[in-house]
Amino acid sequence: MFGKIKEASTISLGQQGETLACRYLSRQGYRVLARNYRTKQGEIDIIAEERNSLVFVEVKTRRGHQCGHPFEAVTPAKCRQISKAALQYLAETGREGQAARFDVVAISIAGEGAPVVELVKDAFDLSYGA
Repeated sequence: MFGKIKEASTISLGQQGETLACRYLSRQGYRVLARNYRTKQGEIDIIAEERNSLVFVEVKTRRGHQCGHPFEAVTPAKCRQISKAALQYLAETGREGQAARFDVVAISIAGEGAPVVELVKDAFDLSYGA
């Protein structure tokens, strides 16, 4: 469905996951606006639009579930970091009033099989704090 994964020596696992996530989101009707948006506050893996909403997407990619499901890596601290970066993006682009949400894409890559891609829309709310 998403093609073979290149060897880790040519592209990092995270980059592979983000590429797969972009393809998946595009097929779901999202329009990808940016990848790897970085600020002093943190990074947002993918910024996209779906219908009239701006969507900040966190991508977590794992080889198997030995260390838990990829969704488990989206901690409260990570949510705060993404939220701060999202607020920076909204301020920089003048889109403060636009409807926005946070989605998470989890990608599991195991052996030679096709990657499993899971999407949780509106996965968390804007998080404040230290």
